[in-house]
Amino acid sequence: MTDIPSPDARTEERLARAALTRAVEPGDEHAGRWLRRYGATGFLARLLHPDAHGEGHHDELPEDRPDTHGAQPPGERGGAAHRAEPPGERREEAPDGARGETPGRGPFAGTGARRVDGWRRRATTAEPARDLDTVQGLGGRFLIPGDTEWPRQLDDLGDARPLGLWVRGPADLRAWALRSVALVGARACTPYGAHTAADLATGLARKGWVVVSGAAYGIDGAAHRGALAAGGATAAVLACGVDTPYPRGHDRLIRRVAEQGLVIGELPPDSHPTPSRFILRNRVIAALTRGTVVVEAQHRSGSLVTARAAARLGRHTMGVPGPVTSALSAGVHELLRGDAVLVTDADEIVELVGAMGQLAPARRGPVLPRDLLAPAAAQVLEAVPARGPTPATVIARRAGTPPDDTLAKLYELHSLGFVERHGEGWRLTNTATQASNARRGGT
Repeated sequence: MTDIPSPDARTEERLARAALTRAVEPGDEHAGRWLRRYGATGFLARLLHPDAHGEGHHDELPEDRPDTHGAQPPGERGGAAHRAEPPGERREEAPDGARGETPGRGPFAGTGARRVDGWRRRATTAEPARDLDTVQGLGGRFLIPGDTEWPRQLDDLGDARPLGLWVRGPADLRAWALRSVALVGARACTPYGAHTAADLATGLARKGWVVVSGAAYGIDGAAHRGALAAGGATAAVLACGVDTPYPRGHDRLIRRVAEQGLVIGELPPDSHPTPSRFILRNRVIAALTRGTVVVEAQHRSGSLVTARAAARLGRHTMGVPGPVTSALSAGVHELLRGDAVLVTDADEIVELVGAMGQLAPARRGPVLPRDLLAPAAAQVLEAVPARGPTPATVIARRAGTPPDDTLAKLYELHSLGFVERHGEGWRLTNTATQASNARRGGT
């Protein structure tokens, strides 16, 4: 029988994790391993009171201890393999000692002393109760593993799993994440990219899917606006505190997302973004959603980090093609040369991430009036010259059909507006036949 933590234990766990979001940078796998060994309260206690927890004792890195909140050891879930890294390269994190840093002693043996000192300095200034009050004053909450609203797919990140999530908005994050798609791309996007992102987001929202992005300029902002315009669901994952709108120009947009959707962040209130936090934020977007769509991206775009993280996590990776002459589509095209799937609209995205049988409609060109003709009539029509009246006997010889049958088909084509009679001859009508209004994908 599984032991259910007492309310007091959950409160202590929440306070400890809230404090650790101040002390530890997002995605720090060293901290994740010690968190797995000691638990949040034990980890924080060893940071705040090292002398009381055996400073002279040397512990090994906890490679095999199971996580009490669902995340598996890195060897089983590939924690290090799911870490976000700079675009275009893959690096395994070396032990601190291997990088020339003095390994820590005491309860964090094997972790660099400078890293542990940084954790301790920040932990001593943390005020978790105040941070929790701040986010509650904004109508938000702080989610931790084990909460009913916690999205279990984040456990796929292993030791890089968020310590907790600061959330604003009325929706249930876990329920929304089960039916969500990430739309990401370039900040300095083209009008084509912005229009495409908004169109995809609108289509997904109308189909009941949650659009997840990072609230940045360009593709991110267009995706959020497209979902909001359709009255749909959207979630913004920030690289700063949920009370700190960034970029500043999207203050109003982020407020709208918080009212109609969800604003999510790993960092506590009043935290500022940094380049590394943007990169590490992308792993959360990738893990949270069923698939990632990249609309426009250069070769070194941060959105490619999201796509590669999604691929390593076993999520669907998709790309929207652009002009081959556009540097803003070069990164997307590189993805499409690999394992990413080309998509052009919401139907094709849902076909990948949705339930079995949710197929996109068959694609074909417009149906023209000529396409609806019987084969015999079409054969005669092809034999009618483009210029000058031609006798029916000549048309019959060209079509290879009997003269009487040819004449009958000519009168049939005349009634349909394809040909007209001039004296003893026939020619194609000068009035263009009305094109079909069949829409793309129609029958």
